[in-house]
Amino acid sequence: MKMRRGPCGVFALCLALLSVLPRAAGATAPEKGAAVEGIPSSAPPAPPHWKVLRVSYRIAETGFDPAQISDLYSRKITENIFDAPVMFEFLARPVRMRPNTLVAMPEISPDYRTFTFRVKPGIYFADDPAFKGVKRELVAADYVYAIKRHYDPRTKSPNLYILENAKLAGLSEYRKEVLAAKKPFDYDREVEGLRVLDRYTYQIRTVDPQPRLLLQLADGSVFGAVAREVVEFYGDRIMEHPVGTGPYRLAYWRRASRIVLEKNPNFRAERYQEEAPAGDAQAQAAVAALTGKQLPLIDRIEVSIVEENQPRWLAFMNGEHDYIEEVPTDYANIALPNNQLAPNLKKRDIVMVRYPRADVAMSYFNMEDPLVGGYTPDKVALRRAISLAVDLDKEIRLVRRGQAIPAQGPISPGTWGYEAGFKSEMSEYDPAKAKALLDMYGYTDRDGDGWRDQPGGQPLVLEYATQPDQQSRQLIEQWKKNMDAIGIRIVFKTAKWPENLKAANAGKLMMWGVAWSAGAPDGDTFLALGYGPAKGQANKARFSLPAFDRAYNTQKVLPDGPERMAAVDEARRLIVAYMPIKLHVHRIWTDLAHPWLIGYHRNVFLREGWRYFDVDLELQKKLAR
Repeated sequence: MKMRRGPCGVFALCLALLSVLPRAAGATAPEKGAAVEGIPSSAPPAPPHWKVLRVSYRIAETGFDPAQISDLYSRKITENIFDAPVMFEFLARPVRMRPNTLVAMPEISPDYRTFTFRVKPGIYFADDPAFKGVKRELVAADYVYAIKRHYDPRTKSPNLYILENAKLAGLSEYRKEVLAAKKPFDYDREVEGLRVLDRYTYQIRTVDPQPRLLLQLADGSVFGAVAREVVEFYGDRIMEHPVGTGPYRLAYWRRASRIVLEKNPNFRAERYQEEAPAGDAQAQAAVAALTGKQLPLIDRIEVSIVEENQPRWLAFMNGEHDYIEEVPTDYANIALPNNQLAPNLKKRDIVMVRYPRADVAMSYFNMEDPLVGGYTPDKVALRRAISLAVDLDKEIRLVRRGQAIPAQGPISPGTWGYEAGFKSEMSEYDPAKAKALLDMYGYTDRDGDGWRDQPGGQPLVLEYATQPDQQSRQLIEQWKKNMDAIGIRIVFKTAKWPENLKAANAGKLMMWGVAWSAGAPDGDTFLALGYGPAKGQANKARFSLPAFDRAYNTQKVLPDGPERMAAVDEARRLIVAYMPIKLHVHRIWTDLAHPWLIGYHRNVFLREGWRYFDVDLELQKKLAR
């Protein structure tokens, strides 16, 4: 569950959706390139013998506090700093889980309401001044504290809806009590749904059955263990000072410019033990080369923020970056003719990894906006007409260069609940039908200026939020042509991604194009896009329909099977019928990696597999000459 710039806003978020203030509540966004207090002002060069992974992100981070972030690119970083109790295996297909910081997989009661976790002794946090020189061991209380932080009103967690949906006994009630009394959140108060049983054991109890709770808790970027001393030591600056038990630690950060991670010297003894699926030659080669080696294999990660496609592509082609995630669509036809690796790249032994993203790119309508929001037939007709006028075929061919498939519903391929044969109006392009709907409900040109007006005679002008990057510009160009064709005026409001994210969470945008990705192989996170209690979090459209919420809550507590699928189908049908979201596409990404990067592969439910990669320094030096 994370948000990314999507179909018309557009860049991958992810995400899973979300805003996060770069600092504590009330802070303003920092300037690009601003130095971070307490972090070195410059990053010294890595020693010559170090293995360094160099990569670029096209969207800037917001910060690194698991309780405050929800954007994809910040979570890529925190996933490598903080440890979830369980995790997805990197190469296993179909996807499966294993214990991460636990001695074994959690004990789960037959009714899926009690989950008992036993932390492995001898795991330590990265060293930090907050620990005052003491080597700090990971204990059960760190996971309990990390989860409670999402309930603390002061944190303003954009991921709270995940836990509230899980209905941990007593936590939501205590949060309401804190809000009503306007008192501080008491982290020492014992609550039935989240208890420390002993130094290494904690237990979660839920009100309703939660068959898929572990899928959510596998997300270390959100629910990784956090030390209370660190949060209290840094206070409002906690977004700048992530300290975890994961394979890497933050060594340097210049906002929206450069992030440097270095190997955590305290990381536990863990070795490469992945299993390659049959028929995957690249995965099998990785296993053959790396099995048994100590993790992480790379000493340092250098992340550069490169928003435009051309410099990002050229940096990869020149060997300045070791891999490129998602070949920019501008270069897809050159690098991937007919979706095959180009001959010139084959000669350089560049590795191609092509995979469907577990995501959906969409444009949402603010259902509380007086123009495009509302549940009456005329408002539904307006949104449906706008949807029918969107030419997805051209969007896929011209903007996305064939690297996507039309979305029929919110649930993506690769997640439970997706039905390949399902077809809906979401992918239909019919300007004539759109015009007929608008005429029927009174959206006609009343003043003779060539543009449609509202039924009451007021101007009909759509306002669409966007970003100042090339792909966003191409997407809004398609929007302009589509709306011109049915006589609707549309204007575009351009701002940086973090600004749009903040405005979206506050319900201040009429329309925005984003993408939402799954952090687990289950469709629940996509249905959360329309869940009423998730307004301002996953539910950017602020959709609130009791029938949808009932269907969502029904599927939430059922094990996978026909009964759950019936509730999923009902929720999906209501999204299509009311159209709070125009679903565009499910994207297909192709990554390229230089041959000196050993073990490169992709698991879409792990945001970054950095701990599993290696660098052949000799080959890198040889090919770089």
